[in-house]
Amino acid sequence: MMYPFLTLDDGTEIVHSEMLPDSRVKVYMERADEKIGFLHATCFLPEYEWEEISVFSESEIERFQDVIRSTAHLILQFSQAGGFDHAAFFKLSP
Repeated sequence: MMYPFLTLDDGTEIVHSEMLPDSRVKVYMERADEKIGFLHATCFLPEYEWEEISVFSESEIERFQDVIRSTAHLILQFSQAGGFDHAAFFKLSP
């Protein structure tokens, strides 16, 4: 199961899996492009191991790496709680 996590200002959607049996979490980035179709990349936490990078530039991957690194603690927690919507421990201020 994949859970929505974040939409970046360029339209890139970031989703993540539940905690996998090997204690890793799959983080998937995807953005639609009129000419190409979909650009996508996969990163596995906690190793930050990148796979299946399709069309994204090196600078875009570096940006995604920065975003994932700064939010990895949340992604790892949400992956065990059924995503953001089910994370009872995470409260938004009114």
